[in-house]
Amino acid sequence: MAKHAGKDAFHLRVRAHPFHVLRINKMLSCAGADRLQTGMRGAFGKPTGTCARVAIGQVLLSVRCRDAHAPQAHEALRRAKFKFPGRQRIITSGKWGFTKFSRDEYLRLKREGRVVPDGSNAKHCPDTGKGDRLPASPRPVTDEWASARPHLSTLLTLCKIKS
Repeated sequence: MAKHAGKDAFHLRVRAHPFHVLRINKMLSCAGADRLQTGMRGAFGKPTGTCARVAIGQVLLSVRCRDAHAPQAHEALRRAKFKFPGRQRIITSGKWGFTKFSRDEYLRLKREGRVVPDGSNAKHCPDTGKGDRLPASPRPVTDEWASARPHLSTLLTLCKIKS
């Protein structure tokens, strides 16, 4: 992805974290080892590594990128599928980047000045309640501005599916 689209053209989010600790109970296999070993007594092993336990339907990776780089992101996730055991599916989301808003809804809220950027996400400012939640000067957004500005708007995810 960094080779074809550039390192600043995408944002990869790893959604499965390796919290599960793998352990091994080492056993001796040399002559006279039966005098040194205790078998299964005190068999709690030493940590050898970590892994992520994932459920069916759980999202493993998410990539947000510009619309022009969506084919490169799809190919990168297709190649990443082979590094994981089991079956995975690549899904193109209808949301705007990592936000909870659909593409049309995000552009509408941006045009109305009701959404505020918040890092890689966005906050919705409702029109009810205190008026000080709105930004000081909402910038009017036209359709030409939204289509001309390249945003990281496409979201592709790699999900585990049933084998």
